[in-house]
Amino acid sequence: MESETRTEIIEATNRALCEHGYAGLTMQRIATESSMTTAAIHYHYDTKEELLNAFLDDLIERFERKLSCEAGDPRKQLNAFLDAVFIPSDPADDGFPVAIMELKAQAPYHDLFRERFLDLDEVMREVVAEIVEEGIDVGYFEETDPAEVARLVTTILNGAHARTVALGEQSDETRQVLEHTLELHLGWTPGSEVVA
Repeated sequence: MESETRTEIIEATNRALCEHGYAGLTMQRIATESSMTTAAIHYHYDTKEELLNAFLDDLIERFERKLSCEAGDPRKQLNAFLDAVFIPSDPADDGFPVAIMELKAQAPYHDLFRERFLDLDEVMREVVAEIVEEGIDVGYFEETDPAEVARLVTTILNGAHARTVALGEQSDETRQVLEHTLELHLGWTPGSEVVA
């Protein structure tokens, strides 16, 4: 499939999902958000679930790119990670957190969705664990279990997502709690001035 066609379908899926939610998502609504017909979309994706699986794959790829940080300093990498997860990349996607929550709610019933969310969780845990391990190795962070810290961070982030969507809680409150928790585990305050 051509890259431009795939991108158009995925972006249209994102817009339709944000506007109508999982329950209201149809191929027709996706087509309405694009320049394509439903037949053209069905040519590339047989079912809505197949298309949503591709959408989640794309989400993971974009998130991995967002998390990539050129900084060599693990403290800067950790700050960049927190910025990536707490600062939305496109404020126009107001419905995106709700749409993702709806897809997460479908994961117990759709193995492909569950696998994609497990992949996303694994990406986040690996990134955090690598940053923490490197920070320990160079003496910036206190000795701790990087895998345990990574699991804690992803658990807090998943909880933050649920609290933001379901309770309307501002994510900056959760970021403060997470930063305090990291300070307790690492002996370093995220966001503090990094001294070379």
